[in-house]
Amino acid sequence: MKKVNLGSEGLVVPVMGLGCMGMTGFEDGNMYGVADEQEAIATIHRSLEMGGNFLDTADLYGPFKNEQLIAKAVDGKRDKYIIATKFGWEIDDNNKVTWAINGKKEYVKKAVERSLKNLNTDFIDLYYMHRLDKSTPVEETVEAMSELVKEGKVGYIGLSEVSSETIRRAHAVHPITAVQSEYSLFERTVEERGILNTLSEMGIGFVAYSPLGRGFLSGQIRTIDDLPENDFRRAIPRFSGNSFL
Repeated sequence: MKKVNLGSEGLVVPVMGLGCMGMTGFEDGNMYGVADEQEAIATIHRSLEMGGNFLDTADLYGPFKNEQLIAKAVDGKRDKYIIATKFGWEIDDNNKVTWAINGKKEYVKKAVERSLKNLNTDFIDLYYMHRLDKSTPVEETVEAMSELVKEGKVGYIGLSEVSSETIRRAHAVHPITAVQSEYSLFERTVEERGILNTLSEMGIGFVAYSPLGRGFLSGQIRTIDDLPENDFRRAIPRFSGNSFL
C-alpha cells in the first residue's frame, strides 16, 4: 500500500487508515451493526498483511472497549502498527461518558494513562484532541499534550473537528501533525470553511473520517429501516426524512 507523509513532523502512514470505531458497540447499543470481536481482529490482521497498519480509535468508543480490542489484535506485534487514539469526551471514574468535553491539563494526563493501559502499550503514535473544550484555552490543552511528547508517551499530536483559528493557536504551542474531520462527497465543510487550505499552508496533514458518509454512500442503506433498531445512525439527520430521495 502506498505510504505518505502525514503532515511535516515525520509521521509516515499508509494512504488508507483503518477506522476501528464500529468494531465494538457503545454502552448497550451498536455503532454500525452488531460487532463481532473475532471478525474485527481478523480484519485488523488482514489489513496489516495488505500494508494497512494505521489504526484509528478513541477512548470514547465503548467507552474503552475499542482500545482494549486493538490491544488484543496487536499483541506481540505492537511495533508493526501505528496507533492513533483520542481524548476529550469526558469519561468518569465509573467508566461512564458525562458528555462534557474536558481539555483541562489534569484531564489530558488522566486520559492518556487510561488509554496507555487499555491499549497495553507504553506509547501512542498519534494522540488527538477529540473535540475542543470551549471552556478551556486550546493552548492549555496542547501544552499538556506537548508534555506527553516530551515524556515519550506520545509521538505526535493532532486535533479533530476544529476551525482554522483553533488550528493556528494550537500549532503556535506545539507542532500539529494532523487534523481529523469528517469528509466525503456528502460532507464538505472542511472545504467550505477553508480548513483544508489552512492545513496545506501550515504543512499539517488531514485525515478524513467517514469517507462513505457513515455508510450512506455505500448503496447498502436505502431506507431508515435498513438500520438496526439500536444503531446510533438513526439519530443522524442524513438517515431520515427526504435524504433517501
